[in-house]
Amino acid sequence: MKVYYDRDADLKALRGKKIAVIGFGSQGHAHALNLRDSGFDVRVGLSKGSTSRDKAIKQGLAVFDTAEAARQADVIMMLVPDEMASEIYEKEIAPHLTKDKYLAFGHGFNIHFKFVKPPKDVNVFMIAPKGPGHLVRSEYTKGRGVPCLLAVEQDPSGDTRQVGLAWGSAIGGGRAAIIETTYKEETETDLFGEQSVLCGGLTELIRAGFETLVEAGYAPEMAYFECVHEVKLIVDLIYEGGISNMRYSISNTAEYGDMTRGKKVVGPESRAAMKQILADIQSGKFANEWIGEYRAGLPNFKRMRKEGEAHPLEEVGRKLRAFMPWLASDRLVDKSRN
Repeated sequence: MKVYYDRDADLKALRGKKIAVIGFGSQGHAHALNLRDSGFDVRVGLSKGSTSRDKAIKQGLAVFDTAEAARQADVIMMLVPDEMASEIYEKEIAPHLTKDKYLAFGHGFNIHFKFVKPPKDVNVFMIAPKGPGHLVRSEYTKGRGVPCLLAVEQDPSGDTRQVGLAWGSAIGGGRAAIIETTYKEETETDLFGEQSVLCGGLTELIRAGFETLVEAGYAPEMAYFECVHEVKLIVDLIYEGGISNMRYSISNTAEYGDMTRGKKVVGPESRAAMKQILADIQSGKFANEWIGEYRAGLPNFKRMRKEGEAHPLEEVGRKLRAFMPWLASDRLVDKSRN
């Protein structure tokens, strides 16, 4: 595994090039602002009706229609939702991809599963921060950084790795680490982590725990504190120093319960499900299912999102968080700005 830091990156590889960041969501705003603050020539590409236009303009960024931003740029970074990327690429980006331009992504989904197929004479790389964009921005402003993954898919110009390293360094990744990988490895591990552990696995575990206590007659507020609120306390300890660090910090009773009961919750059946989830990712089954859902108008997605928002856990959480106003201060996510 190759690991790079700021000392390994030459910002001259990116200096003087016109940069277009397509999208101004979580990752888009972070890349655009961090690059701008690192002294690069950045413009943001957005659709005419985008609600993000005012946010980007208020941050002092130059904003153009997507096609115009792509036409101007030497380096085009696509930071739009995966499901929208292929349509935006075909209509707005591809007509302006001339020889030796650079096309970049913050996630390998569309290149790996071939929903986007760039011309062979275009350089293609990826810089994928291992954290949400709001953290990428906040860490940068503190003089720190979020580790990034670097992958090079096409390199006709011979300097794509250097350009990618410069990009990663400019957004703060070189302060932590820039790790070289491939589009395949990043895409498949990222989707697996999201589905089986970080999002899908964790949220279902939280809901199941909450429901088990409430159904047994315990107060919803107690169930929320034990199965939702305290998750952050445990995750912070793991983030800081691994599972052993967390176990060192908790009580002996909690540690014994962890080691003797955890495998009963996440046992052979869960591991078999994880293997099937990974197989569906590797085969492209999940990717095709998701793009098909999007092109059908997201009926299942919208229904499940609505059901999730109506879960009793959400209402209890809103009430309890009102007792802790400090949670609203120094928020990473401010919907009015990013």
